[in-house]
Amino acid sequence: MESAWVAVVVRAQVGDREAVAELVRGWHEAVWGYVRHMLGRADLADDVSQEVWLAVVRGLPRLKEPERFAAWLFTIARRSVVNQLRQRYAEQPHVDVDEEPDPADHVAERVDVRRLLGGVPVMEREVLVLFHLEDLSLEECAEVLGVPVGTVKSRLYRARRLLREEAGS
Repeated sequence: MESAWVAVVVRAQVGDREAVAELVRGWHEAVWGYVRHMLGRADLADDVSQEVWLAVVRGLPRLKEPERFAAWLFTIARRSVVNQLRQRYAEQPHVDVDEEPDPADHVAERVDVRRLLGGVPVMEREVLVLFHLEDLSLEECAEVLGVPVGTVKSRLYRARRLLREEAGS
């Protein structure tokens, strides 16, 4: 994470509201995109992203290593996604994450990417989104996912293979 962000995180930790707003402005799109790719629906991404930011604001004072903010943020986002998926599966056991098309997705490339990602299993989709779309390092992905770096590499390899197969079909 860039040192400029570390300073913003530290300011936010001591209660600087403008710093918190700056964090939200700077990171919201990445969080929303991750959540959107994992849940497959923009309306859910809006709600879950809001939950993520509430958890971030509450947890910022306890963040011990501000330079690890990105990994910490995506760990919170991942927990929120998992909670949402659990809730959805408990309510309707056979819900497909891409069941409802998003009317905001009118660009063919976005639909294609969404369709392709939807065909990749959740664990592999998650590592693709974190690594390629959110530009987290292998180490940061490992931290977010709670697995060794080698597992991240294996999942990436498998995910890329599955994505190629999906694109070819």
